[in-house]
Amino acid sequence: MHDSDEGARRPARPKRADARRNEKTLLDAAAAIFVRSGVEAPVRDIAAEAGVGTATIYRHFPTRSDLIIAVYRHQVEACAEAGPALLETSASPHDALRRWIDLFVDFLVTKHGLAAVLQADNAGFQTLHAYFLDRLVPVCTQLLEAAAEAGEIRSDLSAYELMRGVGNLCIGAENDPHYDARRLVGLLIAGLRRPR
Repeated sequence: MHDSDEGARRPARPKRADARRNEKTLLDAAAAIFVRSGVEAPVRDIAAEAGVGTATIYRHFPTRSDLIIAVYRHQVEACAEAGPALLETSASPHDALRRWIDLFVDFLVTKHGLAAVLQADNAGFQTLHAYFLDRLVPVCTQLLEAAAEAGEIRSDLSAYELMRGVGNLCIGAENDPHYDARRLVGLLIAGLRRPR
């Protein structure tokens, strides 16, 4: 994937269903390892989590950057798809918001590692960041609006403000075992509740 610009101009053939499933398994495994151990985790750990050999990972993702960018996009899509699903299956809109924010926090751990990997390619990172905002701000907006309409939370907070606040609470958490960002994020989400 070193010639990503040329690859982007060529129309991609649709992947077979089993190839898409295999790639999803790899990306889920890599995301789980990145959340636990950071983006510098050994490829062998990712391979073990996915139940494949390391050669399979390198065949799909020749460089670590290729893998990290694919995980980033995969996690954005998973977060985007989770919002509406959580609204349908959660006990309340506030519960859906709380559960979605938990997924978002896991994603942010990977995103912070991605920023370090892509330092030399600022334009590439900016493109991914714009994609992240385009996909996730509308989902967070939908969750906030549903909870506000149900009378569960205050209605004067934008999705961008909430996502930025959560992001700020997560900065550096992966390097400090004495700092529990998830607990503070939980307090923030609880604090959105309207007094009964």
